[in-house]
Amino acid sequence: MSSKTALKEVPSSEKIDRITPHWRQSAKEVQKFGTVIRDLPIGISEDARRKITERLNILLADTASLRDLYKKAHWHVSGPTFYQLHLLFDKHFEQQVELVDLLAERIQILGGVSIAMAHDVAETTRLERPPKGREEVPVLISRLLEAHKIILQDARDLARKASDLGDEGTNDLLISDVVRTNEMQVWFVSEHLVEMPLVFAK
Repeated sequence: MSSKTALKEVPSSEKIDRITPHWRQSAKEVQKFGTVIRDLPIGISEDARRKITERLNILLADTASLRDLYKKAHWHVSGPTFYQLHLLFDKHFEQQVELVDLLAERIQILGGVSIAMAHDVAETTRLERPPKGREEVPVLISRLLEAHKIILQDARDLARKASDLGDEGTNDLLISDVVRTNEMQVWFVSEHLVEMPLVFAK
């Protein structure tokens, strides 16, 4: 017998097509929204994880909406402070993008399904929807601060609840990332609504 084993020729009808994308595919969802994986070895009960992920998804929707409010403000801001606010709003947008990702990942870590699409975010968020047109700078800032207030109140409340349910990971995420980032942004943005003399002190 030859040391070289002859390869068996596969009939062309049986050859696997390895270059054509199989993109017309559909199937049932593998996990319904609002559910959590039943048996997950992370030491937190299914019921606790379901309660926490439900609340986290609402916070995620609010955070995604605040992220978009910052981008809208970045595009629409005008006036003497345009340059400073244009840059500040974009920086805050990027920080909110990071928070959106952290919150969505935490939901998945807990065995849940994170909200993802814009229309689902719009249906879930508690933030007031802004008009499509441009608004004056004080109104833009006031709208941002109101959104921060809603998120901060909810994040603190959920952090306490998560801790009570034995989920210190969510508590840490909410306090160390969500609360601290939003507090810092409130500080930077709110200073632009203070009436301050620029040349002579009163």
